[in-house]
Order: sequence, then structure tokens, then C-alpha cells
Amino acid sequence: MLLTRRSFLGGMTLTLAGTGLPAATRELILAPQAIKARFAGHDVSMLGFNGGLPGPEIRVRQGQTARITLDNRLEEGALVHWHGLRVPNRMDGVNVLTQDAVIPGASFRYQFGAPDAGTYWYHSHYLSYDQVSRGLFGAFVVEEQTAPAVDHDIVVQFFDVLLDGSGQYDEAFNPAHFATEGRIGNIVTTLVSNGTGKIVKRGDRLRLRLINPSIDRVYRVGLDGLAGKIVALDGMPLVHPQTLEPILLAPGQRCDVIGDATGPVRFKDSFGERTLSLGEITVSGSRDPSKSPIIALPANQMPAPKDPGQTAELVLQGGAGRASHSGTGTWALNGVSGLPRSPFLSVKQGTTARISIRNETGFPHVMHLHGHHFWELDAAGRTGAYRDSTYLDVGEVRDILVVLDNPGAWMLHCHMLSHQADGMATWIRVG
Repeated sequence: MLLTRRSFLGGMTLTLAGTGLPAATRELILAPQAIKARFAGHDVSMLGFNGGLPGPEIRVRQGQTARITLDNRLEEGALVHWHGLRVPNRMDGVNVLTQDAVIPGASFRYQFGAPDAGTYWYHSHYLSYDQVSRGLFGAFVVEEQTAPAVDHDIVVQFFDVLLDGSGQYDEAFNPAHFATEGRIGNIVTTLVSNGTGKIVKRGDRLRLRLINPSIDRVYRVGLDGLAGKIVALDGMPLVHPQTLEPILLAPGQRCDVIGDATGPVRFKDSFGERTLSLGEITVSGSRDPSKSPIIALPANQMPAPKDPGQTAELVLQGGAGRASHSGTGTWALNGVSGLPRSPFLSVKQGTTARISIRNETGFPHVMHLHGHHFWELDAAGRTGAYRDSTYLDVGEVRDILVVLDNPGAWMLHCHMLSHQADGMATWIRVG
């Protein structure tokens, strides 16, 4: 059967994935390799860490050190990027910019502290457009020293895959994937990992860690069957938890929700032309819900911004139907496609920078900065959410404020990975 975007609804699945590490574990081997994964009734040739899709769920306690060895069992290079984590630059896992690719049969040891509690993830950053779309990703959770009182701490990852007419990973090269909205899968799977292993009851308090590892698809996730609040975005706690409304999750973004189950917890996506079901967490039995209010998570100790010592403008250009630019790829940033020899911005360590990002293309983008978080600013210059990725719709302009205190060479790119692959990437030098 030929699978199309309109027929993918019937192939949606909800998959239970086991956690890979107990909270006290500090050592792990991550082995990327060829695997088979089940999608829409087909055994599909994919990639995975340690034989699974997603890769093992990594959990460490805030302040612990993670020691993770990448053991490359692929027939091509491999790297791992720790998305949203403030790691040393040499541990960031970006080809050319921070390290060379790990060749087949070789290994590399990543070692870094985990100063910030929150929901993060890891993924390939070598041929990432291809390798992430084939399954090289997993959740990375840094648990608070004093965690909120919940009955279940559940990771939920929304992932899409593009299958061909035979039900296999679509190998065909389609130039439109690079020039328009990207490679959008015709199958969406919801990967759910409940660390407690216990059955969810009506009345239980849940912490849902929502992650979007899809390479190009944007979700607007609605939740039924949960009375709660949004407590964190991109791993960082909100000062004031927000009313639970549909949550926009662009590629790479995360959202933490705490709430009480009032029935089966159903996920739905309303980003497209119609609302699509993404699956559910079933409940069995009931109990009296907690009477404790949902309060803010403990704040992470992050650098305080000062008056901007540096300002810059980043213009997103290219794509189908738009004016040409001086870059060599389909997409460009300030007229340059791909990582330039010179950084977009070079500052002293500790500099507060204000960057104005303007989307002049005909498609949305989500700009991700490595090694740092930043404040999104509103039109009046007031600080909003503290994130590592910001979504810009067509024609949208957004200023961000960032304390560039982590020394090194840090990538700044569109996390719609088909856009990154064909030009939408640059870098910042700090130190």
C-alpha cells in the first residue's frame, strides 16, 4: 500500500520504551548500529543506539558527572550531541566545529557534568538529517536534587518516519525536502517510557516530559485526560507555571507538564489542517487526586543578563519561491550557506548579546543555539521564556538575549535538519 500524508493516521502507534539507566548510573556505552523497527505493520531497516529506537533513556542526578562512551558500530561516521545541556565545548559532538567524526569501529568517551535539572535529549550530529531520521536519538533526563512529588515520571517522544510504497524507509532523494517544509513522515509514532513501570490510575499525578526528535515536523500537542500545568520549556523551569493549553513543539524542543490524570491521557496534534490522534496513556483503577497545588520547579542557577555588550542581526533567507541570496545552498543566514570560516559573532566570555532573528523565507524555522539557553524577548523588550530553541513563523522577527558564558565554538542553526543540511547553519565564538 502506498503511504501518503493523508493516509498516515491509520498507521499511528504508541510504543512503550524501557528506561536504560537507573538514576545512580554514571557510566554508559552508546552503540549506534543498524536495527529493525516496527512501523505500520512493517519491519523497517532503521538505526538505533544499543539496538533500540529510541536509544536508552539516560538519567543522572543534578550535579553528577556522565561518562558515556560512543562505540561506533555503523558503516559510516558517528557523533553524539547533548541537546540543551551546558557541556564543555569539546564534548558538544559537532563535526568539524568541535571534533572529528568517530570512524566505524572506533570509540570516543564523552565526559561532562550535569549542572541543570531538566528534560534534554541526545542525537546524532553527523549526517544528522539522515541519521536522526533513521532513529539515532534518545532522552536525557537530569533529575532535580529535590524532585516534585509525582506518581509517575514519563518521557513522551513524538517521532515521524517516511516510508515508501513497500513499507520501508524512503531512500529516494527529493529536492523539495530541502527547499520547503522539510522531510515530513507519513507515519507518526509516540514513544512512551514510564520510569516507575507501574500502571497509571485515574487521580495519579504525572510528570510528562514531551520531546520532539522529528527532524522537520512541528507538532501542536493537545492533552486530554490531564488537569495540570506547563512547568518547564526546553528543560528550564518556568517561574510561573502556565495554564495547560496546546503546546507547540518544533523539532528539538521540549516541554514538561505536571498534572493529575482524569482519564486516559490522550495526545493529539492540531498543527496541520486537521487534528490527528497521537495515541494515549491508558489508565486502570482510580484513587483520590493529590490536594497539593502544582508549583514551580526548583530554578537552575543560570547567569544573569546585563546590558547587551553586543548586538547582531541574523536574517534567514532562501527556500522555494523566495529571492536569491549570495549563499551556495538552498538556505542561507546573512547571505552565507553552511558553517563559514569566520563566526557570525565573536565575543568575550560572559558577554550579554542581543540577537535579532528575522525570517524572510516562506517557511517556518526553529533556531537552536548550542551550549547555552537564551531569553525570548517580546516586542517591548521584556524577557519571556528561557529556551535553547526559538520558533519563527513566516515573516516573524524575534529578539533573543543570551549570556555567552560557555567558552568555545558553538553552532547556531535551524533544527529543521533538512534546512540545516542545505545551508542554514552558522556559529558563535565565545572566549
